[in-house]
Amino acid sequence: MPIVPVALGARSYDILIEDGALDRAGEHLARYARRGRLVVVTDAHVAAAQLPRLSASLADAGVAVEPIVLPAGEATKSWSQLAGLMDALLTLEIERSDHIVALGGGVIGDLVGFAAAILKRGCHFVQVPTSLLAQVDSSVGGKTAINTGAGKNLVGAFHQPAFVLIDPTTLDTLPPREVRAGYAEVVKYGLIDDAAFFAWCEAEGEYLLSGDPVARLHAIEKSVRAKAAIVADDERETSGRRALLNLGHTFGHALEADTGFSDALLHGEGVAAGMALAFRYSARLGLCPPADAARVTAHLRAVGLPHDLASAHVSGDGAALVTHMLHDKKMAAGTLPFLLARGIGQTFLSKDVALDDVARFLDEDRDQGRQ
Repeated sequence: MPIVPVALGARSYDILIEDGALDRAGEHLARYARRGRLVVVTDAHVAAAQLPRLSASLADAGVAVEPIVLPAGEATKSWSQLAGLMDALLTLEIERSDHIVALGGGVIGDLVGFAAAILKRGCHFVQVPTSLLAQVDSSVGGKTAINTGAGKNLVGAFHQPAFVLIDPTTLDTLPPREVRAGYAEVVKYGLIDDAAFFAWCEAEGEYLLSGDPVARLHAIEKSVRAKAAIVADDERETSGRRALLNLGHTFGHALEADTGFSDALLHGEGVAAGMALAFRYSARLGLCPPADAARVTAHLRAVGLPHDLASAHVSGDGAALVTHMLHDKKMAAGTLPFLLARGIGQTFLSKDVALDDVARFLDEDRDQGRQ
């Protein structure tokens, strides 16, 4: 039962990773219940698949569940759903000392975390991530947000959870496409600064994707430990180290915007294509060996993830995609930092990328993909 600490002083917390942990949630979450109940926010899909397991375990520990079930999908990270959730939480008389449980993928975790950050000027929450993407990335680190018409995650707050409970068996009920999308975030940790882990992904990734419990547990623990270390070192992206976790996201968010932040391109799929684009752009600039960029593209293609504009079903040209990038929350003084690479495991932050050159690259890359 791996327990990974996130060392943030007074805001420190633990991440517990265990097969079947959801069926023993009462042992781990009862201490967060006040007045004998926990409010659990989830979505319609997860409510059907996982809420009964959580509720039964909490009932065995003498804790009643007050469920709030929201629609599934990226569109739930919105002003309207946030407002509805806040009203529901206030109706249930949530107090600042209460803990709200976020049971679901990245959408639910981000939305509930943001609601907890602003409800009564801040209350507590617990993450119980049920998707691979949430388990290896979004449930850890305290980034919470909703999307707006201007772009993705532009309204949010840093608000750390009190505890993260990860049960890899929840992935058994996910569609294969959702698991693949989450796998992109696993690959990301190898590409950032761990070439050996990327090589492990090349060799063992298919086992993870097919549900092998040993490969799955290894990938989740490895990813969580990597992210916990980065977050502990740079919680609010002040030193620049945490920005490395955005590898593929600047390109990826633009692709998501082009497809309307819809199920046409899942977040992890956008990140996958974005990482491939970042490596190919780095190779075009002479920073990265072309062979490394080709390895990244080949692995993503092999596991069925988008790796270029065509496979991401993006219709916008380079100029349109760069326009989406201008709404990126990382913009500073008119400059957009990019995560580029000198090779696999050698990602770095560049602040001198010319956006008109990025637009040309995207058009060239699209043309090459058509050949």
